Amino acid sequence: MVGALDGIRVLDLSTLVQGPQAAAMLHDLGADVIKIELPEIGDMGRHVGVIPELGVSSFFTACNRGKRSVALDLRSEGGQEAFLKLVETSDVVLSNFQPGTLDGWGLGYEDLAAVNPRIIWAAGSFLGPDGPDALREGADIAGEAYGGVVAGIGNDGEPVTTVASLLADHCGSQNLQTGILAALFAREKTGRGQRVDVSLLGGQIWMQAPEYTHYFLTGELAGRSNGG
Repeated sequence: MVGALDGIRVLDLSTLVQGPQAAAMLHDLGADVIKIELPEIGDMGRHVGVIPELGVSSFFTACNRGKRSVALDLRSEGGQEAFLKLVETSDVVLSNFQPGTLDGWGLGYEDLAAVNPRIIWAAGSFLGPDGPDALREGADIAGEAYGGVVAGIGNDGEPVTTVASLLADHCGSQNLQTGILAALFAREKTGRGQRVDVSLLGGQIWMQAPEYTHYFLTGELAGRSNGG
């Protein structure tokens, strides 16, 4: 069965959930996804949810199903040259390194577009690539807290808590996938790739659009759910 993204190649440089899950969903649609990990470091998700008797991580497996894999040191000249060769025949580069990291290695959007003008350079982050807090690090729980989601969970007078699933990460991965799909569609018209930026914070604000809109219209905070 031919998938909607059959013939599309994705280079997945990401770690943990936001990026890897977005790449996994692209694979589900038929894309050929090559996961690229730094030697001796790898995806931090490999060390989460490890099943001792099996020697594998259910966490890592869930977010990286169906991908091909290679170790490549993007910090070295040889690794960068090898990566750029892959970029020549790829459609999407996806990462969630701290903003500016890939640019510092000579692998930012402009660098890749010079090699392949059709490349789509997609980045997930905590707070986005711009602004005074752009370099702050944070994953799921930080995204939920910064976006205000945790403020509405639970009952008045009880300690602050989070939901059981990785809400901010999964919302961020869905938004990242959507941005990539839109960029692929736009490329069919323009013939050129583009940069796609998605943040955990942006996803949490989008998810609470009614609550934020109510506040902007009335000045009233939604408060905690109290079981409602």
